[in-house]
Amino acid sequence: MNQLCSLLGIDLPLVLAPFGPWDQVRLAAAVSNAGGLGSLGTAVRSVPELRKQWELLRSQTDRPFAVNHTGRPLDRSAFDATLDLRPAAISFHMGIPADLIQEAHDRGVLWIQTVGDVDAAEIALEAGSDVLVAQGDEAGGNAGWVSTLVLVPAVVDVAGGTPVVAAGGIGDGRGVAAALALGAQGVSLGTRFLATPEMTVDQAWKHRIVAAHARDAVKVRHAERVLPPFNLPQVGTPFAPRALRTDLTDALERDPEQVDPAAVGPRLLAEIRAGGGHEDLPFTGQSVELVHDIVPAAELVARLWHECADALAAAGKLLPQVRED
Repeated sequence: MNQLCSLLGIDLPLVLAPFGPWDQVRLAAAVSNAGGLGSLGTAVRSVPELRKQWELLRSQTDRPFAVNHTGRPLDRSAFDATLDLRPAAISFHMGIPADLIQEAHDRGVLWIQTVGDVDAAEIALEAGSDVLVAQGDEAGGNAGWVSTLVLVPAVVDVAGGTPVVAAGGIGDGRGVAAALALGAQGVSLGTRFLATPEMTVDQAWKHRIVAAHARDAVKVRHAERVLPPFNLPQVGTPFAPRALRTDLTDALERDPEQVDPAAVGPRLLAEIRAGGGHEDLPFTGQSVELVHDIVPAAELVARLWHECADALAAAGKLLPQVRED
C-alpha cells in the first residue's frame, strides 16, 4: 500500500474524477466498494439535492469518498454543507483557496487540489494541500494546457512528500502503469468511467465515447460565453473545457458572437440539471481513443489494475541487463 492509499484509506490508487453536476452516486459507490476513491461533484446543485445524493451514497458504501467543488463558481452554502458531511476528502478545481483548505483541515477533512502547471502546484503546496492532481491537457472537462507526460514528473519533482495523482489521457492499465513510472502515486480517470452502466449520463454520450477518436475531443473555444463564471482567482492560464464536437462547439469556434449567452447559457444549464447536456457539451477527454466498451465499474477497476500489473511486468522484461565490470 503506497502513501496515497494509506492517506485516503483506500485499497487501490484509482480515483474517480468528479463529473460536476451529473449524478454519479451509483458510480461513486461502485468505485469505492471496489477499492478506489469514489467522487461526487456539486456544481449548480442545491444543498437539498446534494444532501440527498450524499445520504444515498452513504447507504451504498461505507468506504471513503471525495466531494468536489470548483471556482466556476464556488457555492459557499454547498461548501459549508460538505464540511458538515465530513467526507474523507474535498477535491478542488479552478482556484486554490487557502482559507477553505484550512477550514477543511479544521474539520479533519483532507484536501485534494487539481493543478495544471508547476506554479499552481507550488501555490497549492504552500496552501496546505494534502494531495495534488496533476491534470494534463488531454483531460475532459476543464483542464490546463500542459500534457500529462510533461506535467506529472514536473509536479512530482516539486511535491516533496505530498502524493501526486496523474490525470488526463489515461484510459487503460497501461496509462496507470505509465503514471506510476512517472512518479505519481495514483491516477484519476473520468472519461473511462463515463462509459459504465452505473453512470447516469445519456446512453448516446456513452456510445459516442466508445466510437470516438482522440481528435474528436476538442478544446471548447470561447466556452466562457455559455458556462458559469469564475468567482475565485485563477492561477496561471485558466482551465478550458474539452468535449466531443457538437453544433455548439463548432459555433463557438467558428463565430462566437452568434452564440447568445443570455439564451444558450440558461438552456444549457437547465439541460445539465436534468441530466442532459450531451447534445451541446459532452465533456470528454482524448482517452476516448482507448475506450472500446461499456463495462461495470467494479469490473473496470479490476481490469485497470490487472492491466497495470501486466504493463509493468512487460516493461521490466524489456530493460537491458546492466553489465557490472
